[in-house]
Amino acid sequence: MDSLYTPTSDMIAAGFHALSEPLRLQVLELLREQELCVCDLCETLGVNQSKLSFHLKTLKEAGLVRSRQEGRWIYYSLNLAQFVVLEQYLSDYRRLTKLLPARSCDNP
Repeated sequence: MDSLYTPTSDMIAAGFHALSEPLRLQVLELLREQELCVCDLCETLGVNQSKLSFHLKTLKEAGLVRSRQEGRWIYYSLNLAQFVVLEQYLSDYRRLTKLLPARSCDNP
């Protein structure tokens, strides 16, 4: 990852938004194994291409997947650098924030 890259709050929010949909999580799980074309993703997930295209667009805009065209097919793969950004964002809370015990609303 480029040390000059500073993620924006919009990119972090887009990443977590993209991770909030079960179908998109299924896509990411499949891409953990290998790069796949849209036709393979549609067949494996049992969804039509228009529905899947919407979800792939969300994942791509969040920077979680990359695409490349080969002939008439588009192939998708994970963009691990963006996962590192989200992981770092969460780990900063653990590392830099003093964790306080949970308080009951009844006991201030």
